[in-house]
Amino acid sequence: QVQLVESGGGLVQAGGSLRLSCAASGLPFSTYAMGWFRQAPGKEREFVAAISWSDGSTAHANSVKDRFTISRDNAKKNTVYLQMNSLKPEDTAVYYCAARPYNIIVVPIGYEHWGQGTQVTVSS
Repeated sequence: QVQLVESGGGLVQAGGSLRLSCAASGLPFSTYAMGWFRQAPGKEREFVAAISWSDGSTAHANSVKDRFTISRDNAKKNTVYLQMNSLKPEDTAVYYCAARPYNIIVVPIGYEHWGQGTQVTVSS
């Protein structure tokens, strides 16, 4: 059974940092891509970042480039992180971890497995 469990969300002031974690189980990691998406109240779920487990290639949304970084834990081999720096109030959302086979894509519909989400709130 596939499980994705996010952690690390919370309340932070604008300009601060948070690191989200996603612990995955039940997946053939070597052939999967992992992504982070976010959804603010009244808005659609949007792509944030993704990483290919096989070659480590990454993609980041333009809105978070130079502020957020996705990475994988090569030692644990089942955990991906989202380091979020210089946070802004508009980054406030529920952040979801997701997994799909093979290549990175930037739309949520292609991801097969989802975590429950973790709330990130950035105060001004």
